[in-house]
Parts: sequence; C-alpha cells; structure tokens
Amino acid sequence: MSVFLILTVLGVLAAAGFVLARQRAMALVGGDARQLHSRPHYYGWHGAIMAAVPALLFLAVWQIAQPMVIEGRLAGMFPAEMVQDDSARTLLFADVRRIASGLEAAISAGAMGADEAAALDAGAVRERLAATGVALGADVLPETLAAAQEYRGLATVGGLWKTVFVLALAVAGLAYAIKATGPQFRARNRVEGVVLALLILASTIAILTTVGIVLSMLSESIRFFGMYPIQDFFFGLTWSPAFQGNSQLGLIPLLWGTLYITLIAMLVAVPVGLFAAIYLAEFADARVRSVVKPLIEVIAGIPTVVFGLFALVTVGPLIRDWIAMPTGLGNSGSSVVTAGIVIGILNIPFISSLSDDIITAVPQSMRDGSLGLGATKAETVTQVVLPAALPGIVGAVLMATSRAIGETMIVTMGAGAAAQLNLNPFEAMTTITVKIVSQLTGDTEFNSPETLVAFALGISLFVITLCLNVFALWIVRRYREQYE
Repeated sequence: MSVFLILTVLGVLAAAGFVLARQRAMALVGGDARQLHSRPHYYGWHGAIMAAVPALLFLAVWQIAQPMVIEGRLAGMFPAEMVQDDSARTLLFADVRRIASGLEAAISAGAMGADEAAALDAGAVRERLAATGVALGADVLPETLAAAQEYRGLATVGGLWKTVFVLALAVAGLAYAIKATGPQFRARNRVEGVVLALLILASTIAILTTVGIVLSMLSESIRFFGMYPIQDFFFGLTWSPAFQGNSQLGLIPLLWGTLYITLIAMLVAVPVGLFAAIYLAEFADARVRSVVKPLIEVIAGIPTVVFGLFALVTVGPLIRDWIAMPTGLGNSGSSVVTAGIVIGILNIPFISSLSDDIITAVPQSMRDGSLGLGATKAETVTQVVLPAALPGIVGAVLMATSRAIGETMIVTMGAGAAAQLNLNPFEAMTTITVKIVSQLTGDTEFNSPETLVAFALGISLFVITLCLNVFALWIVRRYREQYE
C-alpha cells in the first residue's frame, strides 16, 4: 500500500475515532454533557488523535529507517573500495534506488513482468528502462543491478510490514480511545498535552534543522580548509577559480562586493522606507493610509527574478546611458549601483512596514504631552516619537541589511559576475551568494577545493548575517522602552 493510501486510511480512521468517541461519551451520560469532565468535542479529538498520531509517528520513523537498514544489508554486495568513500557510497546507492524504482515502475506499467525483471541482464537494463521512460546516466554494473533487485525485494517486503504495523497501531489506538472514554476521563487534559507536545516537537524540528544546516556546512568547510590554506582564503585578494588546479580563492573581493552593494541598497531603502513609515504613522489620515500602505507592501510580493529583469533591462541601461558613459566612469549596464538601487527598492516595504508598526506602538500620551507643552507636530515626531522608536527602527534596518546581503538573483542580473576590488560603483562586481551558486552548478568534481569553497563562503556569510541579527537584537533589548 502506498504512503498516500495509508495516509488516506489513517484520515478515515481518525474521523471515525472522533465520531465514535464523542458519541460514546454522550451516550454514557444520557446526552447530558454537564456530567462529563470535558466538553464533548474533546473526547472526539482524543479518539482522532489516538487513531492517527501514534501511527503517523511510527510511519515517519519507518520511512526514515527502512532505506538505511536496506542499504546497510546491501553494502556487503559491493567490493570494499566501492563503498569506503561516503560520497561514492551515496552516489552508488542513489543508482541502486533509481534502478529499483525504474524496475518497479516498468512492472507496474506492464512493460515487463516480474520474472522478466528478475532475470534482466546488466547489459540490457539501461535500454529496457529507457524504453519505459527511466533514464540512467551510465552503464549498469552487475553488482549494481543485483543490489537493485535485492533492494526492490526488500522494499516490497518492508512496505507490506509497514502497512500492517501502521494500520494495526491505528486500530489499536482507536480501540483504546473508545474504551478509555467515560464521564470521568480527563479528555481535555490529554488533548492539550498532545497539542503541547506537538508544539514542542515543531520548535525542536526548527532548531534541529538550523543546527543540521550549520553542521553540514561546517563539515564541508573543514574538508575545504584541509585542501586549501585558511589564511589564503580569508586574506587573499584574488578570486580566480580554475578547475584544472592552482586556483586563487580569496574571500576579500567577494566580501567587498557584498558590502558595497549592500551599502548602496541601504542608502536607498532606509530613507525612503523610514520616511514612508513616518508619513503613514504620523501625518496620513486613515483613508490615505488604508490605500498607500498596501500599495507599498505589494512590492514585497514581487519575485526577486522580476526585480532582476527590472535591473537588467531598465535600471542598468538608464544608469549607463545617463550617468556612467557621460561622466566616463563606465560603459556597462551591470554595475554596483544598478544592483544596489534595485535591492534597495526590494527592501523598502520591509523597512517601512516594520518601522510603521514600531512608530505606531509609541503611546499616544507621549504625543499628547509634547503637543500640550506647545511643540509642533514635526517637533513631536522628531524629538519625542522617533527617539522612543529608535531601537526598533535600528533593529528593522539591520534585519533588512541581512536580507540585502543574502540577495542573489538581483546581483546576478544587475551587477555581473566580476570579483574585483574597485571603488567605482559603475563597474561590475559580484557577491558571495552569486559565487556560491556558480561554484555548485555545472559538471564539476565535488571533492575539489573549487567546489567545496562554496561551503566556506556559505559559513562566512552565515556568520556575518548572524552577527548582524545578534547586534539588532542587542540594540532592541538594550534601548527598548517599556510603556503602559
């Protein structure tokens, strides 16, 4: 039974658990819900949870564990030199799974019988699977085909037992919920406990995901620094990767391009976004605010690739024709200014929306006190409201800065790909994120320093944005004012 079908059956059993447990609770008290410890729907939810949640958790664990167990059993079918290296082992078992799923798909489609699939020769499997729409990149080794056949058999048996255990667990949970249902059963406490556990699980998954991302990048970065001198990476002034060897992988030119473009982006985004927020929060009437604020926030919904096209076909040529070429500073449409302006526009709604919320949160009594002392509206805004909202505004700006540092698509289309140390803002430059993408795309060897440098660049970018976010949180907490 497929996973989708199992989930459908679990959904049906959960619905049945809700109805049966609720009906049993009401029936035991003769329809008088006041005699129940909890409201009737809590008994229903308890029945649904017991029918679905344990079975779903078991299904999730089985889905993760089954491939690892099977691959552990199949590892002995290959020579030791084929499975010693982790990367080679991963690619090898990816081929095994692809062949096994291709054979299963061919059998399901009627392209070949089960006996024919079991007797298939390694020299013919590629052509036979290609005829059924499954493409294999290279010739199949006899060991790989034998492992794929074994994998298919073990996966079939595992899938059968998985279905049996999951459905048995769901039925047992449903039966337990119905049996436990009674007037004194604390269904609300049990349901709220399960909900609390799910919330904790969600938070734990979010934290573990972040930890997993950092650890994976860190491990690959350590591999890179084992191949390339760490001092040359952090202090090198030249970025010149060459996949035939002798690369120069200095971080400084990329870091300079990243910070330069981010600076221009913030010079555009901060004044426009902050002034828009002050106008909307302090000067605009409710009718204007209800129209202007949603229009500004529409910008945040535009995909970054559209901003990249805007930089490529509109902003870049305008800057080149009207400023760079007449002043003799450049002749390229791709430049730091182009990318910086467009990234700044992208960040305007981010700053204006956050700043608007922060300014609006300043108590009205502070404005009334200032106006009562004879200050004008502008003096109240500049000398009372903005100082009170300053920590939050600084935090919003720093978070927008982190977002600008991580932007990739606009830089690719608006600033070019030249890694260089140059003060001219009308010259093409690039950023760390763009080079991460370029180093990991294409048909390159994964174990080379030219590829692994992407992880070192990623961990460097992570540290930079993390420091900015920590600094923003420190500013907010250090200078935050508590109001009534």
